[in-house]
Amino acid sequence: MTDIAFIGLGNMGAPMAANLVRAGHRVRGFDLNPELVAAHQAAGGIAASSALAACEGAEIAISMLPAGAHVCALYLGDSGVIAALRGRDALLIDSSTIDVETARAVAEAAAAAGLAMLDAPVSGGVGGAQAGTLTFMVGGEAAAFARARPILAAMGKNIVHAGGPGAGQAAKICNNMILGVSMLAVCEAFVLADRLGLAREKLFEVSSTSSGQCWSLTSYCPVPGPVPTAPSNRDYAPGFAASLMLKDLKLAQQAAEASGAVTPLGASAASLYQRINDAGLAGKDFSAAFTWLAAQSREVAP
Repeated sequence: MTDIAFIGLGNMGAPMAANLVRAGHRVRGFDLNPELVAAHQAAGGIAASSALAACEGAEIAISMLPAGAHVCALYLGDSGVIAALRGRDALLIDSSTIDVETARAVAEAAAAAGLAMLDAPVSGGVGGAQAGTLTFMVGGEAAAFARARPILAAMGKNIVHAGGPGAGQAAKICNNMILGVSMLAVCEAFVLADRLGLAREKLFEVSSTSSGQCWSLTSYCPVPGPVPTAPSNRDYAPGFAASLMLKDLKLAQQAAEASGAVTPLGASAASLYQRINDAGLAGKDFSAAFTWLAAQSREVAP
């Protein structure tokens, strides 16, 4: 049994913490929303009154927060988690999806305090968090990764050490840039098929077994029918909301600009998802891009 602090009990954090409880760990949970803390307690966890209270006695502290600013506020400063745990043999794991620069800066602050820290963002959505099948992309020192692996294994099935500090975030934004671009390509193909009178099922039958095959098509098809488990068959209720895809695409563009990389398709995808979000689809699954693209179609005069 490991004493774990879990900070951030939202849609992803709550089921991740619950899986740690089910694995037999003592998990003190905190969130700014007291209802989420109560739900964590009902699931067998221990309620904490603050982030620092959650860290009392913790061997490992895990965070799942919305953005880099929240991660800095949690870990840095005289009243942050790093200061509170200074001098203890504690491991810090941040599973938020944030920019690479912030991840490296916080890891550097942790190292200066004698603490090991990993950036360990995830892929797999809420369903993966609930099922304990997440993919973890982990940045940090090898010894810290070896220590964290059994804990991460209680929440995920694919755990990859991507490299040094910040490498986990780099892997996440590169992966999700691929996802954002490929989903838009699949959506555009189905929009075009509709306009050409090609049955959606026939496009799926062809492309799912030929050169157009990709995860966005075969596992997460954006049109209702071909993949029963896809959000398109649940009125695009999010596994992964369009607003979150926009966030990740913006992080990718920020990283591209900072590193001098040329990513025109990534930039175009970010622009399109901004328009999709502005059209009121931010809370829908990101595959609802199909419905937005279809709505932009125009009649062509004979």
